[in-house]
Parts: sequence; C-alpha cells; structure tokens
Amino acid sequence: MSRVKIPGQSRRGHLAMLLFSALVAGSFSLGAMAAGEIAPTALNAARFMIAAVIIGIFATATGRLHRSAFAAPWRYLILGGLFSIYFVAMFEGLKTAPPVSAAAVFTLTPPMAAAFGWLLLRQGMSLRVALALAIGAAGALWVIFRADWEALFAFRIGRGETIFFWGCVAHAAYAPMVPRLNRGESPDVFTFGTLVAAALLLLVYGWGDIVATDWGALPRIVWITLLYLAVIASAITFVLVQYAALRLPAAKVMAYTYLVPTWVLGWEIAFGRPAPPLMIMAGVALTVLALVLLLEAD
Repeated sequence: MSRVKIPGQSRRGHLAMLLFSALVAGSFSLGAMAAGEIAPTALNAARFMIAAVIIGIFATATGRLHRSAFAAPWRYLILGGLFSIYFVAMFEGLKTAPPVSAAAVFTLTPPMAAAFGWLLLRQGMSLRVALALAIGAAGALWVIFRADWEALFAFRIGRGETIFFWGCVAHAAYAPMVPRLNRGESPDVFTFGTLVAAALLLLVYGWGDIVATDWGALPRIVWITLLYLAVIASAITFVLVQYAALRLPAAKVMAYTYLVPTWVLGWEIAFGRPAPPLMIMAGVALTVLALVLLLEAD
C-alpha cells in the first residue's frame, strides 16, 4: 500500500476519531454490566446532565459561551434528540446483546452516515470508499450473526441487536447534521447545547423511570458506568466527534466505528472475559481492513 498522506486539518480530525473509537468502546463493556440495573432513560438523563455541567464550565472558562450560540435552539433539540435515541436504544439493546455483537451493529453506521451525508450535504464518495464501506458492513454482519451461515441466511438476529440498530440509524444522521446545523459555534459550545437539549428531552420522556429509580440503592457498577458515560463517553467524545465532523466527510467520521469491535474485544479481555471464537475474529479483521482502505482513500 502507498503511504497515507493526510492534510493537517484532516489529520487532526482522524486523530480525534481514533481516540473517540477507543473511548466509546468502553461504554459497551461497562454498559452491558449496568444495563439490567437501571432504566436506560434514567441512566442517560443523568449522564447528559452531568456532561452538560462539565462542558458548560469548560466553555464558560474559555470565554466561548455567548448568548449568540443559542440562536435557533431547535438545532440543539434535533441533535439532542438523535443522540438520546441512540443511547437509550444502546442500553436497551445491551440487556440482551453481547458487547462485541452490539459493537458490530455500531459498525453499520458508516454506510448509513454516507447515505445521510448525500441526502443532507450532497457528499459523494469514491469507488474505494464505497468498497471499504461494503467490506466493513460485511465484517459487521459476520460478527452480528456469530459467524453462523445458517443464521445469516435465515436472517435471525437478536432482539437487542434489532433495538440498537435503530439507535444507530439516529447516530448516522447525527454526523452530517452537525455541519448542516452549525453556524460557526466551536465544538465545545455546540456540544453543550446538544447535551442540554438531550437532558431536557430525556427528563420529559423518562420522568417516570427517573422518579421510580432508587438512586441510593444502585450497585457500584452503575455509578462507575454513569461517571464514565458522563465524563468520557459524553463530554469528551461529543467534542471529538463534532470536532472531526467539521473537518471530515460524514462517512469518514463514522468510519472509525469500524475500530469499535476491536477496542471492545480489548476491554472485554481486560475485564477477564474470554475472547470470541476465531471465526468471529475474522469479521472484526474485515472491519479493520475497511478503516485502512478509507484512510488510504485520503
């Protein structure tokens, strides 16, 4: 392969998404351990509120948080709604879907993001990018169906994976919606507006679950997961994906989701769980190959 040469702005966008993929993978492993202990709406409402406070303090301290940033607040409601759907669907799906399988569903996001990128921004793609997306999708399907040809041809997919898939559709729409709705706001300010909107939407939608949750009796793993989600998988990764979305096409922003199953494998092994069978690992390898092809396309 030829050496990859990436311009400065694009390079920073790629590095942001590389870190994003590693950090977001942790939410699958931790989320699977906490999913059965708390309602997804209650968990995500709390994580969005905590993350909004963190980002709000940072944006205020840097002097970038101005009243003008909240012009047309409907923009944040759209973005916050898309991410709320994604995260609630993720934790609902993790009640029954294994973390690696859910991460594989997540890798179906790039081809969907490419479709939304064309619909919303008229972003095209080369033959190489299209091939990479196809290879990545094939690898994801191989993992989702547990390397079982019969299950693949019969299209027997678990309930958890099905629920999470619809959340991934919302996530795919999010990437091209960021540059479409951004009016020059910095990533941290735009992230703050999105987090506040997401928290408000979930407070309204999930109020019953929030009130019914016995917060004082929650096991430690729920609080560990909540803090990780709020600080790492919300505040930090929201900024990373918005930073990258302003520098890379939507399909390439979401292309880094192809690394998530690999990172999840690392998290699962670190937590003392056995690695998946070798046949399933072949699907993970295809997703990594898809990422390499997309980077070569730069």
